[in-house]
Amino acid sequence: MPVQAADEHGHDHDAPAASTGPALPRFSAVSDAFELVGVVNGKQLTVYLDRFQDNAPVRDAKVDLEIGGEKLALERHADGEYAGTLAGELKPGVIAVTAAIVAGGESDIVAGELDLHEQTVAHEAHARSWRQYAAWAAGALVVLGAVAWAMRRRANARDVRLGGAA
Repeated sequence: MPVQAADEHGHDHDAPAASTGPALPRFSAVSDAFELVGVVNGKQLTVYLDRFQDNAPVRDAKVDLEIGGEKLALERHADGEYAGTLAGELKPGVIAVTAAIVAGGESDIVAGELDLHEQTVAHEAHARSWRQYAAWAAGALVVLGAVAWAMRRRANARDVRLGGAA
């Protein structure tokens, strides 16, 4: 029976594999008081807000966001999580993001950028992968053809040595 090696580093090797799908577009902004990370999923916008000093979620804040020229008051969904819905999907490009945050007696303005790419980038990468598969398949066919040719030549040479019919 095989013996498993002990894991000295505390790693969990039975953890599920990470998803390999495309990541949603993100932006971030930091100040001396707050850290803000935003995730855009179509028209849905989710913002995670933490305190810079200890990374604790900001529980009850008023977050007003301006993204791509659109102003949006976000609603609290959970501790440190705020969400809103954009009027329309954002256009590709580099988009300025500004957030005004009021939490208890603190207030701050943080700014960042969202670099939003077109979907064609993902499509081109997918097309490139099919071209790579086609190149590998063509190479495999060439190798198989060369092996078959060599085997046939060897068999013909054996027939000649044994005095096979001409």
